[in-house]
Amino acid sequence: MLTGQEAPGSLEDVRTLLNSWLIPNDTRVAEDRFESYAERCELPERQHDVVRRLRDDLRSVVEGPDTADAGLNAWVDRLDVRPSVEEGRLGFRHQAGPAGELLVTVLTAIASGQWSRLKACPDCRWAFYDHTRNGSKRWCLMTAGGPDGRSCGSIAKVRAYRDRTQGG
Repeated sequence: MLTGQEAPGSLEDVRTLLNSWLIPNDTRVAEDRFESYAERCELPERQHDVVRRLRDDLRSVVEGPDTADAGLNAWVDRLDVRPSVEEGRLGFRHQAGPAGELLVTVLTAIASGQWSRLKACPDCRWAFYDHTRNGSKRWCLMTAGGPDGRSCGSIAKVRAYRDRTQGG
């Protein structure tokens, strides 16, 4: 089901990985669904640990971009991702398997300006791609109808209204 939150191209693979950890609307308890993700993607067992750690670090980068540079540079070094020129275009080479491909996707998205549009909802922490013209989308959705019936934007605005009117 398309929700309008999908990222363009292979960046959607990164968004899908990020959302293998989530806070479901019904329980509000964080769930790690990495094993299900790994099975769907046919990720080799020997890659599970590194891809899971990459996911957790990428979530930290998306949720708190203040630490983005150091965290991403550490992964570039750890996975030995190197720039290369191929047919007059900049690309990347590595020997790091699926984790390296995911990191290359992130680096390519940074270069194209798309990375900053991959965001995490401050309420449910669902990762979404901001398709708005000015890139100012803050919540996963404003109305119930998205993943698991989320409407975090509406909930946040109601909460803020109540705080303003009842708090003082």
